[in-house]
Amino acid sequence: MDWSKIRRRKIASHQPAGVYAGLEDLVRLRFRARDFSFQPRQPVTSVLSGRYGSRLRGRGLDFEELRRYQPGDDIRTMDWRVTARTRNPHVRVFSEEKDRAVLLLVDQRINMFFGTRNRLKSVTAAQLGALAAWRALDSGDRVGALVFDDRDLLELRPERSEKNVMGILHGLLDKNHALRADSDVPPAPQMLNQALEKALRLAPHDVLVVIISDFFGVDAGTERLVTRIAAHNDILGVLVHDPMRLQPPAALLRVGDGRRQAEIDLRDDRLRERLVADYREEQQRIAHLLRRLSAPLLLVSNAGDLVEQVRKLLGVAPGARHG
Repeated sequence: MDWSKIRRRKIASHQPAGVYAGLEDLVRLRFRARDFSFQPRQPVTSVLSGRYGSRLRGRGLDFEELRRYQPGDDIRTMDWRVTARTRNPHVRVFSEEKDRAVLLLVDQRINMFFGTRNRLKSVTAAQLGALAAWRALDSGDRVGALVFDDRDLLELRPERSEKNVMGILHGLLDKNHALRADSDVPPAPQMLNQALEKALRLAPHDVLVVIISDFFGVDAGTERLVTRIAAHNDILGVLVHDPMRLQPPAALLRVGDGRRQAEIDLRDDRLRERLVADYREEQQRIAHLLRRLSAPLLLVSNAGDLVEQVRKLLGVAPGARHG
């Protein structure tokens, strides 16, 4: 029994809501993961529709049998060679491929341990990971995860079972509850690329790779890795952000990285404008990278209901139920 994990969970349970993720909350998300889809068929208002969703393959089709044409069969499935040879119309019958895999990359580094609204970015990422895992399982897909922090990454290979999803949830909680402001582990921007390198080995082809992060550490290496993954798989980026980055308060703030502290005077209008401009440029750089690969990017905030944000981005109307 890992007593250090149990101790961290107990400490986290006494923290204010939104500082750490809770197992009950992650499990409860299953009941809210039933009216949206990451598949290609989307409402026109979904960010997955049209150009940016064109690469999302969905499930493939397996050839099942060749049989005589029946009224109502799609003419596009006609096998003209067999029809010509037998002089009787034949069609090829396909069944939906049942073995689709979803691989979640969930960021739990110290840069995610920040938030000024309902929760920290680390909690938002953990909840998004749980939401995506439940949605994949309920869709009949295999689901796995790479959960990484500044020290290492946890690998859970894709499986189609509730037990595996629960393993993912516990992995998310272990990494999430290990975060603390006075951590002596230095920030590791390179861990994003290490997670992508691992994903490259775990996703040989036709896997939906969902990257849930604030994308701290994106560089030329990230672009190469994402391009290689996207050559044979689908990628969906989920950028977790805090509203303060786009609307910084006109105040004197004290910030720190767990080892050093500094004061930033945001009462200076020009400084606030520069910070906002830098962050927008950062977002645009990430969006441009994914756009070139026809990969969608969802922007999810710490503020407001997380599930409603996802549903809105995916074009689900209020009260809609798609099963």
